[in-house]
Amino acid sequence: MPNPTRLLAAAVSALLLSCLVAGCGEDAGDEDLTAQKLDWEDCPAPSQAEGGGSAPSPLPNGGTWQCATMKAPLDWDDPKGDTIGIALIRARTSGPADRRIGSLVFNFGGPGGSGVSTLPAFGEDYEKLRTRYDLVSFDPRGVGRSAGVRCENDRQLDAYFQQDTTPDDAAERATLLENTEEFNAACERNSGKTLPHVRTTDAARDMDLMRQVLGDRRLYYFGISYGTELGGVYAHLFPKNVGRAVFDAVVDPTQTSEQGALGQARGFQRALDNYAEDCTSQVEDCPVGDTAEDVKNRIATLLKDLDAKPIPGAFPRELTQSAATNGIAQALYSKDFWPYLTEGLEQAYDGDGRILMLLSDSMNGRSENGEYSNIAAANVSINCADDKPRYSVADVEARLPEFRAASPLFGDFLAWSMVTCTDWPVPGAADHPDVSAPGAAPILVIGNTGDPATPYEGAGRMVDALGEGVGVELTYRGQGHGAYDSKNECVQSAVNGYLLDGTVPAAGTVCS
Repeated sequence: MPNPTRLLAAAVSALLLSCLVAGCGEDAGDEDLTAQKLDWEDCPAPSQAEGGGSAPSPLPNGGTWQCATMKAPLDWDDPKGDTIGIALIRARTSGPADRRIGSLVFNFGGPGGSGVSTLPAFGEDYEKLRTRYDLVSFDPRGVGRSAGVRCENDRQLDAYFQQDTTPDDAAERATLLENTEEFNAACERNSGKTLPHVRTTDAARDMDLMRQVLGDRRLYYFGISYGTELGGVYAHLFPKNVGRAVFDAVVDPTQTSEQGALGQARGFQRALDNYAEDCTSQVEDCPVGDTAEDVKNRIATLLKDLDAKPIPGAFPRELTQSAATNGIAQALYSKDFWPYLTEGLEQAYDGDGRILMLLSDSMNGRSENGEYSNIAAANVSINCADDKPRYSVADVEARLPEFRAASPLFGDFLAWSMVTCTDWPVPGAADHPDVSAPGAAPILVIGNTGDPATPYEGAGRMVDALGEGVGVELTYRGQGHGAYDSKNECVQSAVNGYLLDGTVPAAGTVCS
């Protein structure tokens, strides 16, 4: 006979867990959330949902990273209803108090990336900015410790990421759709109360509450990748509250999700072309091909072979075609990763898929211990809540020729990603975000000509969409996703000059 005490304890635990995930916090009632006081304490180690690992190291001046939780409405249309906790992290300014400008809020993208775990990892890169700002980041709603969305468990995710995402026949298409439907149903089952409230507009409202709670008259902001879309939506909703802001690795705000996927196909193909040219132009022979075309042809052959027969990856998992494609894409995010791509391809040609598998794991948020962060669940949840279009198999098949023309390697992979939201339980908000921000302060918009994930053309379109007198475009002729962290002195000088001293660079500035 079951032990009733244990059953009661299990029921209470389940309720507490569901409240943590679904956001059933205390009722805000008549509380003025803008007047709340944050209880800053030394940061613990990141939760597994945030990626796990160790507590952040002490700051260079001997200070510590501090963490706090800000209460925000679960539903911004019902601001007096249930609340959720938004996890924050900060490093206090290293400069004198009379030189402090305010808090500089970072969002590193995804969507689904944990700012609480990412900011300390890159904190050294922003030390100059800390001379006049408190550096602040956060887990956006649905991410990490901020009512993090849960979908499938670790074992199920291992299988999910091993599936064939470029189906060749009716049976493979049916399996892909069935697996996608099961993943989406798990999200609804485990986080159904949260899913309608993780849109970018909700996160933007959280940021304006954060601005007030942090005591700033305006929001000083550094957005990277999806963080540029979040920043653009914030500027649209609160143009008069925009302080100095930088958008780096810019999302094209004018595109539907289909157009965005097609743009990424072109972007990743361009990055692969650049990698192949770089490898074969070295003084020593390129170990993965004699010419740039040979490099790409050998990769295409590898992927075709893996579709028929996977090779050993990270035991006990095998390297499938989908995992290899994902790993190659991850390596193209930074030129610093290109040597790992070369080594991973060499190994794979010899029947060893470990490096490409580890690169794929990194993209998917899988730790070496087999546990996943919630980046995949959050990414799907936020994108599907934002994006209105829902695509069918017929839609994908009709567009496959265009995707394949854009990228022989990544075209099928990205075309089939269009069905991710087909059975999503929450309707999408719009075809694309509205970022028009008349009257906002200047926003520095940086496009990288070699960016695979947010192609360069999106920067110019963001400038146009923000409106006259708002967006100021700067071009970086480089490789990888983003510009500031490339350590390019021209880019960093322009960004630092604006954020620290208010000097807006000339529109059309080019850094090489």
